[in-house]
Amino acid sequence: MAQTGQRVDPFRNFNFLVELDGIAQASFRECSGLGSATDVIENREGGDNTTVRKLPGRTSYSDITLKWGITPSRELWDWRQQVVDGNVVRRNGSIVVYDLSNHTEVARWNFVSAWPARWEGASFSAKGADVAVDTLVLAHEGLLRV
Repeated sequence: MAQTGQRVDPFRNFNFLVELDGIAQASFRECSGLGSATDVIENREGGDNTTVRKLPGRTSYSDITLKWGITPSRELWDWRQQVVDGNVVRRNGSIVVYDLSNHTEVARWNFVSAWPARWEGASFSAKGADVAVDTLVLAHEGLLRV
């Protein structure tokens, strides 16, 4: 914990790594969707007609979206194809943030039981010069910052 008067800079969003059980994919261009939400259950108690009690309900997790430049690797495509073929293979993974020197891990979120729910291919244009980018959306059942 930082002491009073000591400067603490926030982590940068570009120095991250995505780990997936058994898949050695190159770097990702973008990772988004780390989030969770808990339903609010409103309950009125007898005798207290002016106040509504708010209780926590079910927690759900946002899908994680990964974007990367197309390479010869087919590992993520093949994983998605397994789902299309009716064989859902779930994998655990992590989103890891590193310091600016790229030597020290400074933050990690682990997700569990993920499977590729959606794939979107790159857009192509004869006029363009951008990198061709694939998108994969992972549904999962839990997120934990460690």
